[in-house]
Amino acid sequence: MPKPRSDVLTEAEQRIMRVLWEKGEASVRDVTDALGDSYPVAYNTVLTLLRILTDKDYVAPRQDGRAFIYRPIVSRAEARTRALRKMVSTFFEGSPNELAQHLIRSETLSANELQALKDELDSISPEDGNE
Repeated sequence: MPKPRSDVLTEAEQRIMRVLWEKGEASVRDVTDALGDSYPVAYNTVLTLLRILTDKDYVAPRQDGRAFIYRPIVSRAEARTRALRKMVSTFFEGSPNELAQHLIRSETLSANELQALKDELDSISPEDGNE
């Protein structure tokens, strides 16, 4: 039985998405070249990953001559939200509160970081709900 498709990006998919977010759109060759020195990867591997990202609805291809040009249709923020939702449901019993408390307890935060968190919390009105 095949493993169910995850809506969350793998590390390799994240690298490709970073290139697309930076460039706006790119061909398979453009992505392969951009990854070049930092993460050498074969053209066929990038092509396969872009097809997977298309199936996951992260990118949309358009044909330009014989080449396909891919553009992101999911923003970085949305990708983060998807990954965070998966992590919250998997490790924190679906509770964002548990995640937030865990982060505050387990991380060493500076006074400025704590103040920024307090300011963010203060800026949310009770009527806002889950924004």
